[in-house]
This record gives sequence, C-alpha cells and structure tokens, in this order.
Amino acid sequence: QPGCTSSCRATESRENATMGRRPIVGGNWKCNPAETAKLPELVKNMNACNTDGCDVYVCPSPLHVGIVYKDFKEGVHCAPQNCNFKGTGAYTGEMCADQMVDMGMKWCLIGHSERRGEFGLPTPAESSELIAKTKMGYLLEKGMNVILAIGEPLSIREKGIKAVMEVCKENLAPGIAHMKEYGAERIVIAYEPVWSIGTGVTASPAQAQETHEEIRKYLAEAVSKEFADAVRIQYGGSANAKNAAELGACPDVDGFLVGGASLKPEIKDIVDLLVAAKA
Repeated sequence: QPGCTSSCRATESRENATMGRRPIVGGNWKCNPAETAKLPELVKNMNACNTDGCDVYVCPSPLHVGIVYKDFKEGVHCAPQNCNFKGTGAYTGEMCADQMVDMGMKWCLIGHSERRGEFGLPTPAESSELIAKTKMGYLLEKGMNVILAIGEPLSIREKGIKAVMEVCKENLAPGIAHMKEYGAERIVIAYEPVWSIGTGVTASPAQAQETHEEIRKYLAEAVSKEFADAVRIQYGGSANAKNAAELGACPDVDGFLVGGASLKPEIKDIVDLLVAAKA
C-alpha cells in the first residue's frame, strides 16, 4: 500500500484480511471545551466527516454529552468517555450503561490512559481487571459496544516490543472471555502509546504497524484467528492530518482515536485520508 514503508508491511494474507475491516475514527474531546458556546462548532466539525466509508464516533466531556448527543448526524456516534460498572443507584459522579442505552447511544470508551493513572493524582488508577473484565462485561451485557483503550508509557517503549506487548497483554487479558462471547463487531481496540498522547510525538508507521500486528497475533492465540482478523485496532497518540495517510496505509492500523485534532476542522481530513489509504 502506498505510503507505508517496507518495514511497515505485513504479509499479503494479512493485508487481504484488512479488506473486511471497516475503517473507524473517533474524536476524544477529553475535558474540552471550557465554554458551551464552542460546542456547535465542534459538532459541525464532526458532522462534516464523510461516514460513507468509515465509522465515526465522538467522545464529548461528561458535562457536555447530554447537551450535544442529539446533534450529531446519522453515522456519527456519541460515545461517553467512561462508565461505571453496576448501573443506576448510589454511585455519585458516575455514568452508567442504562442511561446511555436510554439516550440511544451505542458506543462507550473505557480504559483511556488518563483513566489508568495518567492524571498524576494521588488516587488509585483504574485496573485492567476493572476496565476489561468488569466494565467491558457490563457494557456489552447492556447492549453497548466498547472501545477499549490500551497502551504503554515511554519507559516501557524504550525496552522494546517485547516489553510493550507485556503491557498490552496485561491490559487485554481480563477481557478475553468477553471477546470470545461477544465477538469483534462489538469491540474496538484503541492502541495508544501513552508517551505520544498530547505530546506531538507520534509513533512511526513502523512502530505502529509492528505493535498492531503483535496485538493481532496475541488475540489470534488468546481468542481466535477469526476474532483477530476481524477486530479493528485504532492508533491513538497525536494522530492528525499530517500523519493520517502514512499511518493509515499500514495494514494492521484500522483507524484512529484522535485527541487534539478532533477539536479542529481537520478531523474531516483525517477521515478522508484514512479512507483513501484503505482504498
């Protein structure tokens, strides 16, 4: 595929397997914007995305989800950034799948590195057991689809791919039973190298492809070859219109979870570039 270096290429059979995986782009607004007056412009940016050849979702901040969730066009899914694990009740400060289902939502993001301790606050981080086993199981049982974010910090990346995969496996392992039960149509994996989130430093296409391919190999062993071939793995970490084409050309990169660039009109360009790279 054009734009993908030789080190980024997988086998021909692996490339052929991508034909059945529909590209997917998500926009994570995180804790933005500060002013509700800016929401219509952000919604407009998302609605400008061409969803004919790509699934698109957006994760507004918890305060803003209820304001904008009805404003997105068909094909742009509103996905909360987190959820609790047990439904309605005495869970102050939480959001639950029952509420999401009632609001017509179909997707929810869990496991973002900023939920796994990246705030730097002296509070316990959400564990992989809580995220991939408990939360993912609860969401799937309620009929929601899940974007499960995983990834490693810089200190691990510097040790090489074997160390990276140990972290990724630890993130994924508690959710293997759910993957076997619910299948690849209900679950998307967002690989986000923590060291590249919001830093402007992006994994090279070769690094992204190598890691995505290794994740797929692990899932083939832990779940099934069918699941591994079908599951979509997004890249997240300073993805933007400048690097979308080259990253998107890598056969095991099925899309992007976009942070800062999803607050700009360029989110439309990212979708277009990805679809073109997969054509």
